[in-house]
Amino acid sequence: MDTLKSILLVEDNIRDVELTLAALAEYNLANEVIVTRDGEEALDYLYRRGNFRLRAVGNPAVVLLDLKMPKIDGLGVLQQMKSDEELKTIPVVMLTSSREEQDLMRSYQLGVNAYVVKPVDFQQFVDAIKRLGVFWALINEPPAGSVRKSRA
Repeated sequence: MDTLKSILLVEDNIRDVELTLAALAEYNLANEVIVTRDGEEALDYLYRRGNFRLRAVGNPAVVLLDLKMPKIDGLGVLQQMKSDEELKTIPVVMLTSSREEQDLMRSYQLGVNAYVVKPVDFQQFVDAIKRLGVFWALINEPPAGSVRKSRA
């Protein structure tokens, strides 16, 4: 069996974390989901520093990134990732409640792969997360040289 890549969820709202984890579990994705609570912690994970200095080498299959967060916001994380040779090919999905045109435009200018507004309705939220997880963790083809993903 090929090695499964993790999913990095960067979200400061505990309710949204719980809903996202429940939605991914409902589809039985075997990928480990790593949760970080702000942009600084997400970058620590990606760069294997601080509390994550001993984590296994390798990048996540996808980063589900909230826009409005403490310390470093989603745009700051996205900008750092897309300017780094080791991180720029990781797919990033901005998962946010912001419908502001400037947030959408700035996200795409910085290289986001998808911009998804969090549905208010619980079932719509769960369905959206399941689709995101399936597409980015199972269907999407990573660049050559990346670890191939599979479903358990």
